[in-house]
Amino acid sequence: MTGADLDDAALAALAAEHAGQRLLHLRADSSLRGEALGQAGDQQANTVIVDLLRQHRPDDALLSEELAPDPVRLQRSRVWIVDPLDGTREYSEPGNRTDWAVHVALCVDGAPAACAVALPALKQLWRSDQPGKVGTRYSGKPRIVVSRTRPPAVAEALAKRLDGPLLRIGSAGAKAMAVLRGDAELYVHQGGMNEWDSCAPVGVALAHGLVACRFDGTACRFNQAEPKTPDLLIGRAEWVERARALLPSL
Repeated sequence: MTGADLDDAALAALAAEHAGQRLLHLRADSSLRGEALGQAGDQQANTVIVDLLRQHRPDDALLSEELAPDPVRLQRSRVWIVDPLDGTREYSEPGNRTDWAVHVALCVDGAPAACAVALPALKQLWRSDQPGKVGTRYSGKPRIVVSRTRPPAVAEALAKRLDGPLLRIGSAGAKAMAVLRGDAELYVHQGGMNEWDSCAPVGVALAHGLVACRFDGTACRFNQAEPKTPDLLIGRAEWVERARALLPSL
């Protein structure tokens, strides 16, 4: 198979799916547990994705959580931004948790262009080139998804003002896809997020018609010299607008 056989979106999906399958097999068949399982998962999933990208898009730059940063990416228009295993903690915990993901995103001139988020334990693959119907509009109190281990104080304050519950979920991809499925109305994050955590979920969310933006309403930009996403809102337009109206007072 040559690079011409796969367009960018298909390649992103293929890489995410193959890495997800490797992770499922590793967790099911390996004697590794805990931190050792997480480390092996990170490394093996990264190898699957990097090998595919280098085979099919050898001239593109790459930013992966599991590789040393290559400054050449800052001079390139096309950059793949990858988190081979987002939610390593959840993946490696006992009990076969499902809130971990694989993120593969092509960023072109700072914007997500072809993105895939795999939730292998749920047998779900979300693609930016195959937007489906977002979950049914919810008329109850807004459910807000936040980090399972580091929920931001601003989200807790926002939940009180909106009179809605906080849902704590592991992976950033799992949180964003919960909003897409209609299991939550808002994903709120502040502080400590890297571009490989956010790029693919943002690209998939935007393609499905959700709003994904910074707290000030500006678009998320990627392949920055400091690859961070300081804050993030993902949700239907009406909930993002309500949240943004309240955030300055929190």
